[in-house]
Amino acid sequence: MAISVQTNTGSLLALDNLRMNTDFQSRTIQRLTSGYRINASGDDAAGLAVANSYRTVVAELNQGIRNANDGLSQLQIVDGGLNNISKMVDRLRTLATQAASDTFVGDMSSLNDEFNAIKTEIDRQAANIGLTPEGPNARSSEVYVGGGNIQANSIVTLDLTDTSVVDATGLGINGDNLTNKAAAKAALTHLTNATTTLGVIQGQVGSSQNKLQYALNLASSQATNIAAADSRIRDADIAAEASNLTKAQVLQQSSMAALAQANSAPQSILTLLRQ
Repeated sequence: MAISVQTNTGSLLALDNLRMNTDFQSRTIQRLTSGYRINASGDDAAGLAVANSYRTVVAELNQGIRNANDGLSQLQIVDGGLNNISKMVDRLRTLATQAASDTFVGDMSSLNDEFNAIKTEIDRQAANIGLTPEGPNARSSEVYVGGGNIQANSIVTLDLTDTSVVDATGLGINGDNLTNKAAAKAALTHLTNATTTLGVIQGQVGSSQNKLQYALNLASSQATNIAAADSRIRDADIAAEASNLTKAQVLQQSSMAALAQANSAPQSILTLLRQ
């Protein structure tokens, strides 16, 4: 190989390798400090596109999980109200049974006053939890959970069409009273039907709770697994990057030493000139 002072090929090669090793070290430090393997589109364009699609789905599922939890909370409120109304219907049946018996020798008006007061309370509580014909639950409800292969599969439809009939009128007891034994017997028949109606409604609410809980469980599982898939593409392997940093530091130091050696090589020409 010819010796030249015009072009120091060895120095140029060492400089080029030093530049590459410095870039390698910079990328490794960036991955270690950010925690991501992909910090720019150029790091892995195809992988970034897939990871972004995963991240979008996870964001949708996380909001869907919150939607489902909100729906469960609303259904629990409804369920609590139905349980309370059911207890009040039980009390109405107790009063009607007492009034329908010849063994009751007390004041019938006192039973009738309590009977009417409870019916009024049923109306009030039904209105408070939205279970009247004008309430928000007088229809089917849709909860967007996400995670479906098509939009229709991302929506959970809850059948709450019968939950609009738990006030006294809807239960068929609004006109009942305990003014006499015959009226009490008629009220008992209507109260039996009201108990059946409440059972159907509570069944709808319970079924909707279970349906929403199943959807919530699936969405949580999907969010976890898709986030893990995103992590495998986007996140840095810290152990591997720490090893790469050590490698980059050694290579950089070697390159700098080699560059210094290459830069000093032309000095050997002076030895020839001295002779």
